Amino acid sequence: MIMKLLLIIGVISIVYFMFIKKKPENISKAKGAEKETKDADEMVECANCGVYAELDESFLSGSKYYCSKECLNAKK
Repeated sequence: MIMKLLLIIGVISIVYFMFIKKKPENISKAKGAEKETKDADEMVECANCGVYAELDESFLSGSKYYCSKECLNAKK
């Protein structure tokens, strides 16, 4: 009798945790402060030579990204 009761409670708890319980949302989204962030490993194309470079290593001039200072100066 006790085994059946424990089995039923186990099945109900598995169903609850797998399907019914909602996972907590990101705190910043819950507050409504959705900010667009750039990933550190996001790649951008150089406007001069076409080489892809990481976003944090590239240079931004105007609205275009450049892979190096040489490409930035060559375009000016």
